[in-house]
This record gives sequence, structure tokens and C-alpha cells, in this order.
Amino acid sequence: MTLIQRYLFRQIGLPVLAAMGALVGIGLLSQSLEQLEVIVERGQSLWVMTKLTVLALPQLLAVILPIGLFVGALIALTRLQRDQELTAASAAGMSRMEVIKPAMAIALIVTIVGILTTTLLQPWGQQAGRRQAFAIRTDLASLLVEEGRFVQGPDGLAVYTQQIEQNGLMRNLFVYIDDGKTVTSWDAETARFTRIEGTPVLTMQNGSMQRYSSREVLNHLSFDNYAIDLTPYARGTDQSIRYKATDLYLPQLFAPNEATIKMAGSRSELAAEAHSRLTSPLYALVGMAFAVAAIMGGGYSRTGYTSRIARAAGLFLLVRVIGYGLVAAAAWNGWLNILQYLLPLGATALALRHMFRVLKPRRALFKRPTNARTA
Repeated sequence: MTLIQRYLFRQIGLPVLAAMGALVGIGLLSQSLEQLEVIVERGQSLWVMTKLTVLALPQLLAVILPIGLFVGALIALTRLQRDQELTAASAAGMSRMEVIKPAMAIALIVTIVGILTTTLLQPWGQQAGRRQAFAIRTDLASLLVEEGRFVQGPDGLAVYTQQIEQNGLMRNLFVYIDDGKTVTSWDAETARFTRIEGTPVLTMQNGSMQRYSSREVLNHLSFDNYAIDLTPYARGTDQSIRYKATDLYLPQLFAPNEATIKMAGSRSELAAEAHSRLTSPLYALVGMAFAVAAIMGGGYSRTGYTSRIARAAGLFLLVRVIGYGLVAAAAWNGWLNILQYLLPLGATALALRHMFRVLKPRRALFKRPTNARTA
């Protein structure tokens, strides 16, 4: 790149990064609000909520990158055109292709980042998040314990704890079990859910046990450490994780086995998702082409480019919505997958063609009369 092109690269790249950063921040805030349920209802720590939010970021980036690029490019190009820096670059002898080269280089970089995100980071993050959510859903601590309330569990089990610390330590625990023959209760100063050789247990410290049998015999025991086997109450927590099509890697989508088809969907649905992973980053090229065409695809205007920007934004939104519709349609008609590629590439080509068209002067409504020869 020449010196001027490097300058344009910086002037366009910084607003693009800023726009993407703002959208990512909004997306993370939205995700974190959704994950508050993990803390409020499941009793998980703030770290677990943060982890789930970050793991959802790659899928969010696949949507944000083209939009952020489009918004940032419009802001940057509008400022450059308003300050007549693009006009000065053209007056210095740069062709229109040389002027837009930095912008298209940024779009290409974003496209590559998007492909890496959708093909590698997104399935990794989705699978890790699915495993974390499964662990939370099947966690005995979240199922059987709620701070300050009696929780009724299966088979006559009831649990109460006064306080649950962030590290999972429970204070002032009370456990009650009625199996129909005996009634047993435990109270402990501290307790914690854990696993010993894969067996879920509740370990308690500094407490006592009372057991009343049907023979009207009461047994009392004080202990420093005691463990209760929770295997009879862990039924339903041995389920397997079910992944969706959005959680799988490209090889699993293009060549699924029977287990994957049974779990995630039909071959056509998986193929549509695979092609969507490859084509969704191409909308970064569409966004940049539309932004460049909106600002540089017409004559200079002192009153601004509001109407052009509005048309470009509307067309970009329309193209993106059609792209989402093609993904859904391709799940039922496999031949439509080719349109997932043709749509962004065709839209990019048409936008660039509009920018490079020769601007023709408007025809005058009335022709100036020729001077009549005087006699």
C-alpha cells in the first residue's frame, strides 16, 4: 500500500473496530442478562455466568462482524468524503480502485476472521457452553439446595441450608429423609457436595444425626465428619448431552454419521448449516461494498448522503434477511445451498458495479435555444 492508502486504512479501520466493539458490548450485556437465571435460580457463581456469556460470544460475532463493518465503514467514509479527503486522493492521481483498496482489504480481513470464527470458535464455544449448561442442569447442589428455603427432593428427601458461599460451602445445613420405614435427620455446621470415585456424596462437618425407626427406637449420633451417599437421589442426572447443528464442526456437518443425524437433524439440515457457516462471513464484503457504493457511487453532495445511506442500509438489511431465509429453505431443498454463495457474491458485485459506473450528466428539461442569425 502507498502512504495515502495506509492512511485510509487507518481512518476506516478504527471506526470499524469501534462499531464492532460497541455491538459486542451490547451483545455481551444482553447475554449476561439472560444468564442471570443461572445465579438466581440455580445458585451458581458469578464466574459460571461469565463463562457461559463468553462461550456464547463466537456465535454472536458471526452476526455482529458484518453489521459492525457496515456501520463503521459508513461513519468513516462519510467523514472522509465530507472533509473532501477522498476527493483529494482522486485529485492526486489515484484511481477509484486504488482509493477503495484499503476498504476492501479491511472487509477481506473481517471475512477471514469471520470464517475462522464460524468454523472453529463457534462450535468450540457452543459445545463447551452446552457441557457447562448440562453440568448445571444435572448438578445436585443446584437441584437439592436453595439458600434460606426448604427444598423437597425425591424419595422423601428435604434439604435446608442457611447460607451458600461462592465456593460451594454450605453453612447450617439440615437434611431430612423419610423412606417410609425410618425417619433420619442430619444437622451440620458446614457441608459440601462432592464426588468420591464418581459417586455423588454430601460431606458434613461438626454435626449430629437422629434416626427414628418404625419400632419407636431413637438413635442419636454426633460426628466430626460424615458423608451421605446421594446415588439414590441422583436419578435423571446421568443423561447424555445432545448437541444441535449449530454446535458441530464442519466435518460433522458435511459427513454426519447416524448418531449425529439422530441427534442434530437430517442430512439436508446439517448441510444447510455447514454452507451457512462458510457464507455468513461473506456478508462483510457485502457490507463494505454497499457502504462504499453509498458514499462514492454518486456525485459530491454538500447536503450530505442521508438518502443514499438509507437506501444502502435498507438493501443490506434486505440481502441479509434473504440470506437467513435461504438457510431455512436449503434445509428442505438442498439445491438452494448454491444460492447461499451467489447471494452475497452477487450483491457485492452489483454494489461495486454501481460505484464504478460512469456518472452521466442529467439532461436539461429545456434546451437552450440557438442564437438566431439576424438579418
